[in-house]
Amino acid sequence: MAEIRKLAALLAADIVGYSRLAGADEDRTLARLRGLRSDLIDPSISVHHGRVVKRTGVGILIEFRSVVDAVRCAIEVQNGMVERNAGVAPEHRIEFRVGIHLGDVVEESDGDLMGDGVNIAARLEGIAKPGAICLSEDAYRHVKSRLDLAVSDLGAQSLKNIAEPVRVYSLEVGKPAHAKPPKPAAPKQRSMFVLLAAGIIALIVIGGGAWYFLGATRTAPVASNAPAQAASAHLSIVVLPFTNLSSDPSQDYFADGITENLTTVLSRIRNSFVIARNTAFTFKGKNVDAKQISKELGVRYVLEGSVQRDQNRVRVNAQLIDGETGAHLWADRFEEELADLFKLQDQVVAQLAHTLGYELVKAEAEKSTQSGNADAIDLTMRGRALAIRSYQRLTNDDNNAVRALYEQALKIDPNNVDALVGVASTYSNEHNLGWTNPETDYDAKILGQLDRAIALAPDKALGAYVTKSYFLGLSHRYNEAVRAANAGIAINPNYALLYSARGTAEISLGRFEQAKSDFQQAMRLSPRDPFMFMWQLQLGDVEIGAGRIKASIDEYQKAFDAGYHGFFIYANLAAAYALEGRMDEAKSAMAEARRLNPSLTIKWYKEHAEDIPIRSEGFRKVGLPEE
Repeated sequence: MAEIRKLAALLAADIVGYSRLAGADEDRTLARLRGLRSDLIDPSISVHHGRVVKRTGVGILIEFRSVVDAVRCAIEVQNGMVERNAGVAPEHRIEFRVGIHLGDVVEESDGDLMGDGVNIAARLEGIAKPGAICLSEDAYRHVKSRLDLAVSDLGAQSLKNIAEPVRVYSLEVGKPAHAKPPKPAAPKQRSMFVLLAAGIIALIVIGGGAWYFLGATRTAPVASNAPAQAASAHLSIVVLPFTNLSSDPSQDYFADGITENLTTVLSRIRNSFVIARNTAFTFKGKNVDAKQISKELGVRYVLEGSVQRDQNRVRVNAQLIDGETGAHLWADRFEEELADLFKLQDQVVAQLAHTLGYELVKAEAEKSTQSGNADAIDLTMRGRALAIRSYQRLTNDDNNAVRALYEQALKIDPNNVDALVGVASTYSNEHNLGWTNPETDYDAKILGQLDRAIALAPDKALGAYVTKSYFLGLSHRYNEAVRAANAGIAINPNYALLYSARGTAEISLGRFEQAKSDFQQAMRLSPRDPFMFMWQLQLGDVEIGAGRIKASIDEYQKAFDAGYHGFFIYANLAAAYALEGRMDEAKSAMAEARRLNPSLTIKWYKEHAEDIPIRSEGFRKVGLPEE
């Protein structure tokens, strides 16, 4: 292929002070970078249709189809780094600087790009501040009407080895523009709770179901509603995300699967208190102190480790830390063939039993009978990883791609419980998000496969109970939804999502006190959960339904402060303010709700959220039309 001259949107980035970071702790720095690549950088590049042209040490050059895609990718990564650096000492933070340019390049036969366009992007990256994005005037012209970020005009800059000065603009990530209000996105006519359930169901994964809000731009706060723990329970533990030590960063999904399965096995132990996977994964890639984690989460023990996969052989290093003293109580290494993955996990749990002196844990480890084909296990893990990567912008095509991986696993092993739950979850997404096929029997595809998974492994298929409860609730079969959640809770009382699913159904049944208890228990089990804002929003619904209007306003405000600014929150606040007699605030909130969703009426609301009569009364007081 001959060289091609073309116009390209280019993004150049590198790490600030990498030599200093590597000099202080090279192994940890490399491990953190692998984690960032696999769960933030590479997924963002893929979502925004980028092509990695080259990686140069700690730098990267990426080509995009448009400047808009390049800028959106850069903003997503820089926002993600703000979250990941929260609580990390300045000298240990990994920070990127980014340059973006639209210019003329020459594409070589091997796909490499050359020319002034590449050089300008690299020079722009060089003058960017840590955490910032610098755009050339040519690039800025294409995105200035689409940005809601503060922009600084740096004027004409003389760039090294570039003949003419280039006018440069710096985006201040995390700071909104002051000159114009953000344009509201056209609202999709989907229930808030449909989206919540679809989000959870989309990411039900191996070993009983867990999900991770990858790349979330909010940092989940510790729930103020969660019942405080006076002292850490004797058998209370958090399993931190295991580090992927494989040479291939794409194997991160495998390390995550090990972490999730260990969490699930430990959480089944009677009288234990195990922090949910969602909260544990907020520490992924962060340099945090075990004593700090123990204090924040209210647990006595912290389990951490690493995973290295070489073809079909897996090596796991694990260590147990006393969170109160920081002392290392135990460390060991395990090695098994991939087909014996569950045996490997049981070995770790059995060693924990020996260290903690708990015969119950040891008995649980010895009970495991799960095994399976290595290829089927790998495919289910890949399905989970793809679901996580595509969650925030889940499309029908993404959903079908996830299903295809699970279905391949079932062709190899028809009794693979995780794949059965995975396939059912994709049909649930299809049903809940409006991609329905009139020829599909969704009860058979969803409930049929979930019931089969439960019959095969009733004590392991926790994801099946969660998916089943949400699907039944969204189908208005609320009592059945409660029963499905109850069945799962009877097996594993440490699983936060089961309480969330049951609480959602209880609201629809008007059982507000039970729903409140369920959401509080979910918060206690996962105090840093990425969907904490949704539980706070639903607690507001509980309070308004029970007639505690002031308390409902407090809960809605917590959800708002946590980062949820959709029209539901404004409408709910408007109703509560009106019931309190605060009509000016009520009218202002309702005006914003209707600006975000012009279709909003009382009838529409009843169709897309729980029908809470007292809330509808508030809507009428503030003047929301019936139809």
